[in-house]
Amino acid sequence: MMKNNARILNAWASFDWANSAYNLAITVAIFPAYYDAVTKAAFGKKNGVTYVNLLGVDWNTATLYSLVFTFSFLLTAILSPLLAGIADMGGKKKALMRFFTYMGATACIGLAFFTGENIVWGLLCAFIASIGFSASLVFYVSYLPEIATPDKWDRVSAKGFSAGFLGSVVHLIICLLMILNADKLGITAGIASQISIVLVGLWWFGFSQIAFTYLPKQTIETNESTSKLLKKGFQELKKVYQNIQQLPQVKWFLLSFFFYSMGSQTIVLLATLFGSQVLKMDSSQLIPVILMLQILAIVGAYSFAFLSEKIGNRNALLIKIMFWGVLAILGAFIETITHFYSLSVGVGLIMGAMHLSRSTFAKLIPKDNEENTSYFSFYDVTEKLAIMSGTFVYGMMTQFFSMQVAISALAVFFVIGFLCLLKVRNQK
Repeated sequence: MMKNNARILNAWASFDWANSAYNLAITVAIFPAYYDAVTKAAFGKKNGVTYVNLLGVDWNTATLYSLVFTFSFLLTAILSPLLAGIADMGGKKKALMRFFTYMGATACIGLAFFTGENIVWGLLCAFIASIGFSASLVFYVSYLPEIATPDKWDRVSAKGFSAGFLGSVVHLIICLLMILNADKLGITAGIASQISIVLVGLWWFGFSQIAFTYLPKQTIETNESTSKLLKKGFQELKKVYQNIQQLPQVKWFLLSFFFYSMGSQTIVLLATLFGSQVLKMDSSQLIPVILMLQILAIVGAYSFAFLSEKIGNRNALLIKIMFWGVLAILGAFIETITHFYSLSVGVGLIMGAMHLSRSTFAKLIPKDNEENTSYFSFYDVTEKLAIMSGTFVYGMMTQFFSMQVAISALAVFFVIGFLCLLKVRNQK
């Protein structure tokens, strides 16, 4: 297949446009605020915190929310290597990517029927949507080495991230206008939020069709049974694992990626809940901030792509990790909405550098191999285990201490990630 085809690269980036509506509206902007509002209305507050009794334990609703992501990422981490092995061996990459996309989009629509009292339903739909989003990305990211040459990976990866940020901004503006003008539309802000959540699922499902239409099918064809593919999938994973043991640069990078992702992904996922619970910010205050974050992230994506071309991927990532560490420490001192707005500027710019991780990994793995999905599944597992660990630590620290203490504790992970990355050679 000819690489660097403009139509295919645009189609690949369009998948970021499609799924980032979920990543922003459900995990960051609209649903966390909606979740906080309806659980407060359903269960009330005790000492300023909302608790719900599940399995005989009084849970802080913020802790429950973080644990949903913890267990969804744990399950994805278990499944994705196996699915990747099947995709590589059985030519089912696009089919599996489509399946998890549809599963996640359907679960998003189900979230619109969460009203607070049925908290188990809400948490279950959030759990399934998170799995659909995370698992579909395993196959999406693994297309990068197949459709672009190495000299294009940083810019193509940045293009995908920027398309995602832009698409999520367009979607969020539509939702924001609906929520802020709910009374003029003859509906409540809660109903406007529910409609916005349904729109996420429809947006994700609809725009993903572009990628499914133009991304190439694998040349591998097989009539083998699923059981045989499972066996081959395990064999493929064992082979890739053994290969990674002989690649110290890859091992050090994955270790660094694990620790700095623990911090950065947790901050991005739970920042909105921090604003609503600690600073008592409502949707009309939070959503404009999140819009600003996405716009700044586009600037950050291209800025770090340019920076990596000048000083190399590793050095650009080291700068990114230092910024995250400083932001985590400063997060412990957030007491006012002004403080929150100020730190959000830094978070927005540094969010744009996330694409560097996947393009750096693409440069470190063996070139011209037929196991791209399996290699990227290890990358994805590392990320999911990192988010699982980060959200678990954050949730437990919140349950027993405070959100400010939980944020400051994340700085330790950035320090470890920084030290591990020093072991990786600079990639240009």
